[in-house]
Amino acid sequence: MMKLALGPNQYYWPRQATLDFYEAVAAMPVDIVYLGETVCSRRHELRLDDYFDIAARLAAAGKEVVLSSLTLIESESDLKALRRMVDNGRFAVEANEMGAVRLLGEKRVPFVAGPTLNVFNAETLGLLADLGATRWVMPPEASRDILAGILSQLPRGMATEVFAYGRVPLAYSARCFTARRFNLQKDTCEFKCIDFPDGMPVATREGQEFLCLNGIQTQSAKRYNLVTDLPALAATGVDIVRVSPEVDGTKAALEAFRNALAGQPAKLAGDYCNGFWHGRPGLELIGNAT
Repeated sequence: MMKLALGPNQYYWPRQATLDFYEAVAAMPVDIVYLGETVCSRRHELRLDDYFDIAARLAAAGKEVVLSSLTLIESESDLKALRRMVDNGRFAVEANEMGAVRLLGEKRVPFVAGPTLNVFNAETLGLLADLGATRWVMPPEASRDILAGILSQLPRGMATEVFAYGRVPLAYSARCFTARRFNLQKDTCEFKCIDFPDGMPVATREGQEFLCLNGIQTQSAKRYNLVTDLPALAATGVDIVRVSPEVDGTKAALEAFRNALAGQPAKLAGDYCNGFWHGRPGLELIGNAT
């Protein structure tokens, strides 16, 4: 049976709220938990040592824990934290940019190739496998046909993970869009992201939500949901499906996916999309994802 993973938290939550969330995760029906700040290094409610402590507690609860690196390394302090993560000696690391890949490869530490490495062909995945990747996460905007092509040439021993639920991370920028919304500079952002625990929706002039701003990250407005596509995912040989954390509803999403993986009815209320998986525009919903 496919395993169920909880991806790294993409949002900026208060320290105690984050600690409480992961305490609850210890009892949730999930096999793998990714921990770490992947979006913005200015988010300091939790430090790397805090993530190490959370990782130890989750591991004691029987979860497989993976530490996730930043997507953009912009300073020496970012690089210092990355080196500490690579050298942690206990937990696996998800590399989300090529600097992390280089450090992990030099130390011959097996790693997870994160979705922001943009693996869209077997040649790229083969390169990462040569550097030590033992698992890769398909970019959310890739289709089932792209996945099938890569799986037909999958490196030996490589596990495959697919983003299956949550707002889709579409793009990253050196600029902070949340700060800009309040006429603030990135370096003096007043940490506005913490006021938007599920991101800041952006609507068209007609009032239709179509994006969500999350600091330097741009997300889809609709939540991606592949719960009804799980049989097709299983048929391709996917090993793991990933649910992205949210301030509310994470437990319900994990339970729905766990039920679906067990062949039981799974219901999730909401306005969803799954177009990317079907090779269509991402905001489209093909079939019934609830």
